[in-house]
Amino acid sequence: MSVRHALLALLSDGPKYGLQLRQEFEARTGEVWPLNVGQVYTTLQRLERDGLVESDDSAVTGPQKGFHITEEGAAELAEWLRTPPDFSSPPRDELVIKVLVAFELPDVDVHEVVQVHRRYLVELMQQWTRLKEDESRFDLNFALVVDAELFRLDSLIRWLDTADGRLKRAAAGVDAPAPQPFPLPKARRKVGAPQ
Repeated sequence: MSVRHALLALLSDGPKYGLQLRQEFEARTGEVWPLNVGQVYTTLQRLERDGLVESDDSAVTGPQKGFHITEEGAAELAEWLRTPPDFSSPPRDELVIKVLVAFELPDVDVHEVVQVHRRYLVELMQQWTRLKEDESRFDLNFALVVDAELFRLDSLIRWLDTADGRLKRAAAGVDAPAPQPFPLPKARRKVGAPQ
């Protein structure tokens, strides 16, 4: 999550001070991601140093010091909003790493590891679903965050199911091709490299 760009977005509504930015950030993200006020001020200092925000020189330093976005800040925010995140390489996902490690350990039942994590993810999905039913009709931002979390958890459960099936087939001698290097998506290939 880019706190830097979230603060720029909040400042695009008009000048604000640090505590106000923290409160608005938490409100706009459905109060799911608490933000440390120290992080807000550190980020504002960096934004000011980079010329993306300016502070109100007439205000006293501290919690009531006002900030506003500059033209350069507005341009960076616009570029960030329109630039897709880099998903061309798999992230280092702790769950994936646990399954890969468990598969290689002789005294560990990898299928049990998969099922423990699957049960946990299903419980989390149920908790988020209850929260959505209780709260989302009142708060659109929270509903969008919950939807994103439910889709993420669902995809992890589907991956665990797929991994479990693939591991069982491999143990039975089926579906175990020779290891191949991971083909990089076109976005990561070097320009001029053979396709």
